[in-house]
Amino acid sequence: MYGSTGCDGNGGKALRQLILDTETTGLNPEQGHRLIEIAAMEMQNRRLTGKFRHYYLNPEREIDEAATNVHGMTWAMLQDKPLFADIVDDFLEFVRGGVLIIHNAPFDLGFIDSELQRLSPSPGNLSQYIDSVEDTLKMARNKYPGQKNSLDHLVKRLDIPARDRRFHGALLDSEILADVYLAMTGGQTGMNWGGETGATAEGFSDPLQVRRLVCGDRPALPIISPDAQELALHQAALDGVDKASKGQCLWSELLRHQVTLNI
Repeated sequence: MYGSTGCDGNGGKALRQLILDTETTGLNPEQGHRLIEIAAMEMQNRRLTGKFRHYYLNPEREIDEAATNVHGMTWAMLQDKPLFADIVDDFLEFVRGGVLIIHNAPFDLGFIDSELQRLSPSPGNLSQYIDSVEDTLKMARNKYPGQKNSLDHLVKRLDIPARDRRFHGALLDSEILADVYLAMTGGQTGMNWGGETGATAEGFSDPLQVRRLVCGDRPALPIISPDAQELALHQAALDGVDKASKGQCLWSELLRHQVTLNI
């Protein structure tokens, strides 16, 4: 499940993650709905590597109008595309051993498992081929309880550059989800550190998802304590905030109760 080595907090091994998204003919595979698009983008050491898989599929059935309104695709547009059976070996080999990152994972996994069960003989469920799954919708609900946590809402909340999303697409949504995941888990997105750039691939919009990794053997950072004048200015600023907020300044409250913060 690991690729090249690096200092990433995982015992010196680079965790192989796969940002995955799908599009479908409808909402429920138990009602015969099928996959029409799958995208999976590889990320290691919190960087997109440029390796990915992207398939349009012939679902062998009509697409619900409501679904077409979301992703813009009709069955007529997909009848010359491969069947799921034609791409399954390549797809399973690509995701093998990886950690899948999916927004609303039960939806996508349910459709993929349904397609796998249609095959004869069936190769089993997707869980047999991967390491684990991280559901970013569940992650967002824990982080932002009571708020809307669709990809569009998370993009706005996390100040991620917006894309044209009039129609959803698995590859575009995977790219957006990579930004959302890195932002929610504390990584930098859209930045260039020390001349490095994010991996790109044909058809991508150069996400530049780069994070500086800090290894444990780095030199100790200097600690510079404030002098008396700086402390006085800081206290004056806190007093001003406390007065304006009618005693609701959190920092002043912590100091009043002599709370020590470990930051």
